[in-house]
Amino acid sequence: MIISRTPLRVSFVGGGSDLPAFYRHEPGAVVSTAINKYIYITVNEKFDHQIRASYSITEIVERVDDLKHQLIREALRLVGRMHAIEITSISDIPSQGTGLGSSSTYTVGLLNALYAFIGRFAGAERLAREACFIEIDRCGSPIGKQDQYIAAYGGFQFIQFNPDETVFVDPIICRADTKQLLQQRLLMMYTGATRSASDVLREQSANTERDETRRQHVRRMVALAHDLRVALHNDDLDAFGEILHEGWMRKRELASGISSSQIDLWYERARAAGAIGGKILGAGGGGFLLLYAPEERHETIKAALPELRHVPIRFEPQGSKIIYVEER
Repeated sequence: MIISRTPLRVSFVGGGSDLPAFYRHEPGAVVSTAINKYIYITVNEKFDHQIRASYSITEIVERVDDLKHQLIREALRLVGRMHAIEITSISDIPSQGTGLGSSSTYTVGLLNALYAFIGRFAGAERLAREACFIEIDRCGSPIGKQDQYIAAYGGFQFIQFNPDETVFVDPIICRADTKQLLQQRLLMMYTGATRSASDVLREQSANTERDETRRQHVRRMVALAHDLRVALHNDDLDAFGEILHEGWMRKRELASGISSSQIDLWYERARAAGAIGGKILGAGGGGFLLLYAPEERHETIKAALPELRHVPIRFEPQGSKIIYVEER
C-alpha cells in the first residue's frame, strides 16, 4: 500500500493569468501558497485483476478504458498500470467547488502515489507538468496551471507562466516572522456555497482573448503579483491588504460568475468590520472567502459574518509527498 499527501492551496493574486488565453501571449504570474489542508490518496494492490476506484461512488471495472472517473483513468494510462489496483481518497476539505484547487491537488497526489506504487520516483516538476497534461489536454478542463504546480512544489511561491509553456517556480523570500505575521492576519471563511469552475473559466478565457479591457485587468493583476513579491521580500506587509483588494476588484470584472450580490455583501461587511482586503478563492462564485485584517479585528469580522464558518489555516512548506509505504 502507498499513501500520498498533497496540500490544497490559497492563491493571493494573479489568478487568471495562468490560463492559455493570457500566458500564450505574454507571461502570467501568481503568488500562491500551499496550506495545511490535504488530500490523501491510497493505492493498493488488488487480489484479482480488476480495478477498484472509490471516490463519491465506487467503480469496479475490468479495463482502464471502462473507468468513468477521467482523472483516474488518464493517470493510470499515463503511468502504465492497467489492472489489479485499488484507489481511494480522503480530503480534509469538501473536495468540489471550494476554490482551493482540489481537482489538481487530487491529480498530483494520484500521480505521486501511482509512481511510488510501481517503484518509480517522480519529482515536483514532473508531477505538475503531467497533472496539467491530464487535466487540460487529456480531459479538456478549461483550467490554468497554478494549482498543479503549487500542489506539487508546496511552499509559498511566485509562479510564472511563459508563452513557451514553461513554468518558473520561485520561493517567496521573506523573514520568518513576516510570514508568521501574515498567517496570523489571514482569515479564511467558508461561504457554504459551492460551484463548478468550468463555466466561469470558459467565460473568463473567452473574455480575456477578445476583450482588451479585460486583458488589461489581467495584465494589472500580473503586475500586482510582482508588487506583492517585492513587498514580501522587503518584509512590508502594509501593502498586502491593498494589493489583495485591488486584485479582487479587477478579478470581479473578468466574468459574470466570479462574484454575486451575496458575495459582494459579505465582502462589504468584512471591510466595514476592519478587513483591509480579500477575495473569493479559486474561480469565484462561492467556496472560501479569504480576508486580510489586523488580528485585533478578527473577532469583529467573524461577528459581522455569522453565517460563514472560520477555517484556520497555516502555510505548508512541502508539496505532494509519500507518507506511507508498505513493503510487499
